Amino acid sequence: MTSRPAAAQHLRDLARLRRVRDRIDREYAQPLDVEALARGAHMSAGHLSREFRLAYGESPYGYLMTRRIERAMALLRRGDLSVTEVCFAVGCSSPGTFSTRFTELVGVPPSTYRGQTARATAGMPSCVAKQVTRPIRNREARTPSRT
Repeated sequence: MTSRPAAAQHLRDLARLRRVRDRIDREYAQPLDVEALARGAHMSAGHLSREFRLAYGESPYGYLMTRRIERAMALLRRGDLSVTEVCFAVGCSSPGTFSTRFTELVGVPPSTYRGQTARATAGMPSCVAKQVTRPIRNREARTPSRT
């Protein structure tokens, strides 16, 4: 049986975690790190990381990168920006890291994605294209088989 003070503290922690997640959703293109997010939530970085993973199934950094990749996918579907411009527009500072993380989540490199989805989503409403092309989290993307 959980005591009332412990349950109340748990609810306060969940509210703080929700605010951290909302901040990531709003400020994904800003330079964010776990220490800054933890300071904003009045938690230690380690505690924030552990509690965030328990609540949402991934680390704050993983969640941030997923948000960035989702936005990058939308920008790449538009087709008017280069992969490097997209990388910087979503808040990544290294095109190599961006490309690696994009490939892990989406299953193909950003340049390949841009070419494939431009054709695949042509004429599709953007809200539908976003849902259909949503990245798969936690390294679940299938990589193309090599023959």
